[in-house]
Amino acid sequence: MSHIATALVATTVTTALALPLTAPEPATARPGARSAPPAAAAVAAADRPYGPCALTGIQDLVSETAHTPRGYARSSGTVRAITLFVDFPDAPADGTVAERYGEFFPRASEFFRAASYGRLDYRATAHARWIRMSRPFAAYGIKRGTPFDPASDSGYYAVSKEILAAVDRDVDFSRYDVINVLAAPNAGPPATETVLSVTFGGGPLGLDTDDGVPFTNASFIWSRQTGDSAFRVLDHEVGHAFGLPDLYYTDGSGRPPAVGHWDPMDEDWGPNNDFLAWHKWKMGWLGADQVHCVPHAGTSTHTLTPTTTADGTKLIAVPLSGHRAITVEARDRGPVDAAVCRPGVLVATVDTTAAGGTGPVRVADATPGSAGCADGTPNVSPRLSDATYTAGQTFAADGVTVDVLGRDDAGRWRVRVTSER
Repeated sequence: MSHIATALVATTVTTALALPLTAPEPATARPGARSAPPAAAAVAAADRPYGPCALTGIQDLVSETAHTPRGYARSSGTVRAITLFVDFPDAPADGTVAERYGEFFPRASEFFRAASYGRLDYRATAHARWIRMSRPFAAYGIKRGTPFDPASDSGYYAVSKEILAAVDRDVDFSRYDVINVLAAPNAGPPATETVLSVTFGGGPLGLDTDDGVPFTNASFIWSRQTGDSAFRVLDHEVGHAFGLPDLYYTDGSGRPPAVGHWDPMDEDWGPNNDFLAWHKWKMGWLGADQVHCVPHAGTSTHTLTPTTTADGTKLIAVPLSGHRAITVEARDRGPVDAAVCRPGVLVATVDTTAAGGTGPVRVADATPGSAGCADGTPNVSPRLSDATYTAGQTFAADGVTVDVLGRDDAGRWRVRVTSER
């Protein structure tokens, strides 16, 4: 497990009202779930967003709304996942269940623990055998964008129905919050050609277990990714089960990335990358004093610690409306941000009316036109790799100005936020 350094900071408010705006929400257990040990129960008392910076917006899809709708898996405390393994008659598994499971665990769980500062204890359980599908892979019509359609005798509904028929007697799905389905990596096209991995979550899918438990918040992982942290495709998909949207453009337009390697909901390949501070707030990973909301006109000065550390202020949010906000955070190289090549202050715009795949978060580029600083790091889009603002630089847009005043020897960044709104 990665060690997370800690640092304490002070925040000075000079004119504008800058408030910590989160509040504790008691953990709730699913019916039939095993009780958590005392340490996990303490972690589950995570803070949830509220106040003028807790933006509202799309509710029927994964989006950047501060409050995740009911039906998605909880993203803090002890979250239990059942991991199932499938292969096909024309693509039998070429390895053991333990080998396939080992591609993802325990590293995926360790990543969540580190990124959440211990607030998420993701416990995966493996169903220790391959489940052979009844038909060849092609017969299910699995392609990118294939839906979960109960009216179809193919696609993900058919695959899931066969899974339940094979395991329903020996798996109590009421004990689990999330379902991970790992397909034999030789089934379907390689990930370098097309990405099939997908998550279906947010509510009932039209398929229940024999005990009436809805089959939902299920991620299907295909092929085998490359790089030293290929397990993160599972973390990306589980992020959808937690209610996070895709940050990359899904229309195939080839537009430059909106967020790049600053969040695994955009780029989940290559070296480790941490979640945006907005996502950490949304998922209940930040304490009440770690988010500063600036809802009124004026000027305030703040000290930010990088997201790779546990303590200190992690997010400044300036609401532009009930659906849009400017966010400010500090990023530095660390265990869950291995590719950061320009430590600094990351500024982004969050839009909760934009659906996933349409750019709901857009990072401001402090060095527009540059080739970036990623130095050819595999699977890292270089354009935004040097998007952070450093000492002496200023971001200004939508009546909001962020001046980066400097960085101290402990890696803390001091910023001045001026809002005219």
